[in-house]
Amino acid sequence: MAVAAGGQSQTLAGLAGLGDLVLTCTGELSRNAHGRLPVGPGRETRGDSGGMRMVAEGVQTTYAAMELCQRLAVELPITRQVHAILREGRDPREALRELMERSLKEE
Repeated sequence: MAVAAGGQSQTLAGLAGLGDLVLTCTGELSRNAHGRLPVGPGRETRGDSGGMRMVAEGVQTTYAAMELCQRLAVELPITRQVHAILREGRDPREALRELMERSLKEE
């Protein structure tokens, strides 16, 4: 999606891309890692976490990424499944199964 929007693939492979993604997902001080929420059928997901004073922006980013990938005609299968879990109540196990059973593509 970043390349389709005019970004450079080298940026994504470096600290500004992959490095930031790993830290955002795993860092102890990361709002997104700290703001993990149970998601799935019957569970509300607002993008905040109990007493946490900062918003975990990953939920809203998922919505924005879906809009952008549709405008750019880019396929984002993981983002699509996360969006389905958050917005459509898809069971996370079903989403994971569908991802794992996808036909192999050069991505």
